[in-house]
Amino acid sequence: MIGRLRGVLAEVGEAECLIDAGGVGYVVACGARTLSRLPALGDEALLHVETQWSQEQGPRLYGFLTKDERKAFTALLAIQGVGPKAALSVLDVLPPGELTAAVAREDKAAVARANGVGPKLAQRIVVELKGKALGDASFAPAGAVAAAPAAPQPSTAGEAVSALLGLGVAEPNARRAVDQALIRLGEEADVSAVIRAALQELGR
Repeated sequence: MIGRLRGVLAEVGEAECLIDAGGVGYVVACGARTLSRLPALGDEALLHVETQWSQEQGPRLYGFLTKDERKAFTALLAIQGVGPKAALSVLDVLPPGELTAAVAREDKAAVARANGVGPKLAQRIVVELKGKALGDASFAPAGAVAAAPAAPQPSTAGEAVSALLGLGVAEPNARRAVDQALIRLGEEADVSAVIRAALQELGR
């Protein structure tokens, strides 16, 4: 099973992209939000992949820019009535952090904004995700009293964006450049390398 895919972005369509890895072209289905954040054609892309199998289509790859997005996708698929298309639609309107918050406050209206997700399915999603883990976070039941969180450590992306802001780069441009840099270098890259790569992105 493919869990991660790194290669050259060869094509981008309305609902999928083509990654050329080692001379093999992999068709990867993605949500609109993921497709809009991919690097330029010809650049290297890194996608976290979930492999699904169906009798009609055989193996199908679904790609995400972060591990949390992939984990949220698999959590959604475990809910009765939620297929890959609906799960991608939910993540298009509610990235993992926002989905976690919506579940915690039982905001089924926010979930129902996704294409193909009606009120009943949105309610089921909210109910089924309560208490389930999503990466290091979890979908806490409404009304649950959470322990006071420890002071968050600054992320690599956050530090890199702050550095670019200090150089006078507008925040939207800084975040976009850092996102592209992390895609190229990987999530384990150090801050200085990310800043240098982001500056290169801004110079294009």
